[in-house]
Amino acid sequence: MDVKLYVGNLSYDTTEEDLRELFSGAGSVVSVALIKDRDSGRSKGFAFVEMGSQNEAEEAIKLYNGKSLGNREIKVNIARPKEDRPSSGYGGGGQYGGRRDQNRNRRSGGGGTRRY
Repeated sequence: MDVKLYVGNLSYDTTEEDLRELFSGAGSVVSVALIKDRDSGRSKGFAFVEMGSQNEAEEAIKLYNGKSLGNREIKVNIARPKEDRPSSGYGGGGQYGGRRDQNRNRRSGGGGTRRY
């Protein structure tokens, strides 16, 4: 069973290939996902590395947690499951069901007859 690892405190210059090469020393690397900023395309300083087994993941943690990579001491541990983020209340659904936008438009004096 594949095990996903969180790898944090990465240098912005670290590439997916750098991580693949490093973690292959602990076993089979199934995938590497370097997380990047949507707008700039620049690394956010963390990644997810998927190892082929639990034993390989534990070996990677033992070998690389606290290791220096690109002049940064990286953090490696088992990735936590993705949590559902609460809705901001804007747009459809969520706590307010999109009503905040509707209320804002109503208060802005945009045409139509007001009904109270």
